[in-house]
Amino acid sequence: MPAATDASPDSRRRWIYAGTALAALLAVAGFAARNLLLGAPTAVYTATRTELTQSVVATGRVVTPQRVSVATEATGRVARVPVKEGQAVRRGQPLIELEDADEHASVAQASAAVMQAEARIRQINELASPAAVQGLALASANAEQARRQLARVRDLQAQGFVGMAQLDDARRNLEVAESQVASARLQVSTNRPNGSDSALAQAALAQARANLQLAQVKLEQDRVLAPADGTLIARSVEVGDIVQPGKELMQLAASGETQLVVQIDEKNLARLAVGQKALVSADAFPAQRFTAELAYINPGIDATRGSVEVKLRVVDGPAYLRQDMTVSVDIEVARRARALVIPSDAVRDVAGPAPWVLAVRDGRTVRQPIGLGLVGDGRVEVLSGLAEGDAVVPAANTGIAAGQRVRPSAPASGASMPGKP
Repeated sequence: MPAATDASPDSRRRWIYAGTALAALLAVAGFAARNLLLGAPTAVYTATRTELTQSVVATGRVVTPQRVSVATEATGRVARVPVKEGQAVRRGQPLIELEDADEHASVAQASAAVMQAEARIRQINELASPAAVQGLALASANAEQARRQLARVRDLQAQGFVGMAQLDDARRNLEVAESQVASARLQVSTNRPNGSDSALAQAALAQARANLQLAQVKLEQDRVLAPADGTLIARSVEVGDIVQPGKELMQLAASGETQLVVQIDEKNLARLAVGQKALVSADAFPAQRFTAELAYINPGIDATRGSVEVKLRVVDGPAYLRQDMTVSVDIEVARRARALVIPSDAVRDVAGPAPWVLAVRDGRTVRQPIGLGLVGDGRVEVLSGLAEGDAVVPAANTGIAAGQRVRPSAPASGASMPGKP
């Protein structure tokens, strides 16, 4: 009899397929049995202790110190404009100068009047007053002489040596002398510092000085000086223009403390306090951040926008800051040195009254209510319900339910702890 032949190629191929299928079936069964016994591999987060800061983020605008409108106080023709737009100026620096020949003449005339009034006072003190004193002395001496002459004539008339006419002449001479004494006394009195002549001279001097001051004021009004340090940001006047009082000719951005005006959602009002620090970046320079400090919280609420206006002081702002520039502000309202934190995307019903997480305990998932504290950048503080090292399932993993056996593994791609490198 002939020997048995080898199996055909088709038969061998069928055996290979059957073996492969059996191996795959055994692998799936083993994997299922493994997951059934040990739990399905599940990416989890781990509660850790670390520093956590809570911030209030908002946008605002830059407010530089007040803008000053520059105008003249007098009508006149512009003689000089010694500054240009964009130029930095110092307080007291001339900005506009008007033609002032008439005002200079008025000042000179008023100065001469002052000199004349001062000379009149010196004349009273140096000449009129001493002369009046000397006149009084002379009148007093003449009166005394007339008095003695009257006494002699009276004796002679009693003895019959002279007649009544000579006695009457002696009496009249005495009366004249006494009248001259009275007049001299009045002259002395009126030339004293509190006398009428001195008072008139002092009044004339005061009037002359007031006229001089008025003339100097009018002269000064022909020069417009910078009221503060700053930068000239607008100019609408040229040499030869006729200007009117009060019409804006220039605009000056005064130097000083730069502030940021920000509208904060009123729900964050309780977290704000004067003195809190902030990090700021301008939309035009997002990579360059600088610091600011909360300086003012408006006591009122904007009912239309549901916000509260706050102002931040820029301590040492960058040179690129400009009026009304848009900025993003990150105000630090709280900080914990060793807070127990988990990623925000691990918390379920985070905005509700009873937030919870799906924690892993003894290889099974457990619905665990938690108490929340600070809310940071992608992380939240857990005040109760978890301990350091506890594992929680990301809320995005909706395929895992409470009570299910799981095998914790490393976080899924991109699921590392937010806020940490």
